[in-house]
Amino acid sequence: MENNQERKDLVVTEDLQAVLNVLKPEEAEVVLALKEELTDNWKKKQIFRTETEMRISVLNDASHPTAGSKYWQAVREQSAHFDGLMSVTFELRRNEVKRLRLEKEMREALEEGDELRVMELEIDLDENLYGKANMAQVAKDRVREVSLWSKLKAELNDGSFDDQNVDQHQAQSYRLTLQNRVAALNANSGPSEIINAAGPLQTVERLLQADGTLLTFDDARKQLQQGQ
Repeated sequence: MENNQERKDLVVTEDLQAVLNVLKPEEAEVVLALKEELTDNWKKKQIFRTETEMRISVLNDASHPTAGSKYWQAVREQSAHFDGLMSVTFELRRNEVKRLRLEKEMREALEEGDELRVMELEIDLDENLYGKANMAQVAKDRVREVSLWSKLKAELNDGSFDDQNVDQHQAQSYRLTLQNRVAALNANSGPSEIINAAGPLQTVERLLQADGTLLTFDDARKQLQQGQ
């Protein structure tokens, strides 16, 4: 059991042999016949987004119409995945402590000859192994996402926006985003959908200045009064 625990990659049909033994013989035979395919599937399954999904789905032109808006969304995505990576490393450490406790309990149960307790601990250790393998996969894929978001940030950071203050680009990018949303409205659009798109667009167009900054509400009110 300890040797299996130390392996980095889970071999589905070998490390889970005890689980397969619970299945009916004909069911276990189906799984065993797919041994190589299931192992390959385990290793290559998609966990988080591909680079294509990042570029097309997340950083789409309708939601993020400027380089600045795309860059800052990439910052948010990278931060979220780094937070997730840190969380899973804590879980992996807890998993290791739990494994050591289970192995200690196993030694004690064997010394006491408690067969039922030994059986329970074997299940717990198998479950611990599977949990560790899953968490290791998640950690690996989060590292991949963190790295890819870094790559995308570098591509997007073309000097056309402030890459230190997220607020600097937002007025202009919001205007374009809201224009896209308003343009997508049609006769079937509900009142709330129209208000949520047209209302913010009307506001940003009223407050937006030529230099891309926003008027304060007080300055906007004064300008309106002067124009009357």
